[in-house]
Amino acid sequence: MKVTALLVMSCGLILGSLVLGGLGKPQFPEQEKEPQFWNAWAQRTLKNALMLQNLNQNKAKNLILFLGDGMGVPTVTAARILKGQLSGQSGEETQLEMDKFPFVSLAKTYNTNAQVPDSAGTATAYLCGVKANEGTVGVSAAAVRSQCQTTKGNEVTSILRWAKDAGKSVGIVTTTRVNHATPSAAYAHSVDRDWYSDNEMPDEAVQAGCKDIAQQLFENIPNIDLKQSLRKDGRLNPNNLSHTVRILHLLELCHSGLFEPGDLPFDLERNSETDPSLTEMVEVAIKILRKNPSGFYLLVEGGRIDHGHHEGKAKQALYEAVEMDRAIGQADLMTSIHNTMTIVTADHSHMFNFGGYTLRGNTIFGLAPMVSDVDQKPFTSILYGNGPGFKMVNGARENVSTIDYQENNYQAQAAVPLKMETHGGEDVAVFAKGPLAHLLHGVHEQNYIPHVMAYAACIGQNREHCMSSGGTSGLRPVLSSVAALLTVSRLFC
Repeated sequence: MKVTALLVMSCGLILGSLVLGGLGKPQFPEQEKEPQFWNAWAQRTLKNALMLQNLNQNKAKNLILFLGDGMGVPTVTAARILKGQLSGQSGEETQLEMDKFPFVSLAKTYNTNAQVPDSAGTATAYLCGVKANEGTVGVSAAAVRSQCQTTKGNEVTSILRWAKDAGKSVGIVTTTRVNHATPSAAYAHSVDRDWYSDNEMPDEAVQAGCKDIAQQLFENIPNIDLKQSLRKDGRLNPNNLSHTVRILHLLELCHSGLFEPGDLPFDLERNSETDPSLTEMVEVAIKILRKNPSGFYLLVEGGRIDHGHHEGKAKQALYEAVEMDRAIGQADLMTSIHNTMTIVTADHSHMFNFGGYTLRGNTIFGLAPMVSDVDQKPFTSILYGNGPGFKMVNGARENVSTIDYQENNYQAQAAVPLKMETHGGEDVAVFAKGPLAHLLHGVHEQNYIPHVMAYAACIGQNREHCMSSGGTSGLRPVLSSVAALLTVSRLFC
C-alpha cells in the first residue's frame, strides 16, 4: 500500500538559448568589469559576517527541517542557476533562499553498513540522532534489514516525538508517500523501509508481530490533529490509506484533501487548479502549527528531487529543488530568526553533475560549447555517472543534437547503463539559521543534526542547560495535546 503526502510546484519556461553579446561572447553586467564592483560586494559580505560574531543564543521555540531528498551540492548549484534563469538572469549570481542562511556545514551521509547510503538509514540519522543500516527506519544498527526478530529492543525515537513530548505541535509535509523512507523515520520502527503495509510484508514477519509502516503512522503518534479519515464511500478505514480523504482544516485553500495512490506529480506536471504547491502547503502548515504557544516542529521534504534524479530526468529534479527553495522563503516570511531554528539539508547526493566549460548564462539544460574530441559529437552540460540515459545508436553514443534535450522528461546521458540512477556518496550541505545555528559548522556526522535542534529547543535529552539560568532559556515546556501531521496531496477547492 502506498500513500501520498504533499505536493510540488511548477515554474515557467526555462531560458532556452545562450545569452550572447554582439561578438558572440557571453554577455554579463557591465559593472562586473570594474574591480570596485567585486570589492564592494566582498566588503558588504565581510560586514555581514562580522555581525555574526554576536551569536543568537536564544531558546528555539520553533524548529523547521527542510529535507531535499537527493539534493547534493551539484543539485543546489544547478537549482540556483535555474532559479535565476527563470527570472531572466544568467543565473550564476542568483541567491537561493538557503544561500542566505548564515551558517553552512557538511554532513557525512554514510550508513553504518553502506558507504553510499539510502534514504532510510539517513532519515534515521537526521531524525533520530543515530546512524543505522540501509533500508531500516527508526531502529539502531543492531537491527538487520528484513529480519523482524531484530526489531524489538532496537527502536529509537525521533525528534518529532521529542518535540511532541515537550508539548509542541508537530507536522510533516512531503511530496512523497507519507509512509516513504523520510517521513516514516519520524514515527515508525521498521527493519524494512518497503513494509509500507501488511501487503508488502512476508507472512512470517506479520506472524512474528512486526507492524507495517502505515499501521504505525496511526498508532505510534497519538492525538494527531486529523480532522477526518474517510474512504471515498464515507466509511472510516485507516487501513486503506490509498483512498483516504482527510479534512485538515485547510480553510485558507479549500475544504478537503484527496490522497494519491502513490507519490505526488512532478513539479512541472502540477495542475495548479487542483494541486497545491509545496509552498502553499508549508504556508498552511505553519499557520496551523504556530497556534500552539509552546511552539512546533515541522519536517518538510522535497521528496521528488530524488525521484527525478533516479529517472535521469534532471529537469524534473531541478524544478523540484527550486520549488522547495520557494517554500523555504515562505517559511522565512512567517517565522522569526529570533525564536525559530531552520535547517536545510539533504539525506544524500546523486550521480548528477554539470560541466563542459559552459559559458556564462548558458541555459542549465543546454549543450556544452564544444564537441567531444573523441567521437566528435555534442554533449549536454548535465550528465549522470550512471542511469537510464545511457544510449547507443549504431554502436556509438547517441547524438543529442538530433533530439529535444530540453524536454521535461529528457533523460540526460549517463556513463554506465542502469535502469535507475544511483545515489552519490559525497557529503551534503547543511544550511542553518536561528537560535544556536552556529553549532552547525565544519564537518559532522549526519546524526548530529537532531541533537543540535533538540539542544536549541530544550527538548529530548538536552534540557539541563535550559533549567540552569533565568530568562527564556529557563522556561519549562508547557504541555499541549496539539499535534498536526500534515500529509496532503490533491486539494479540490
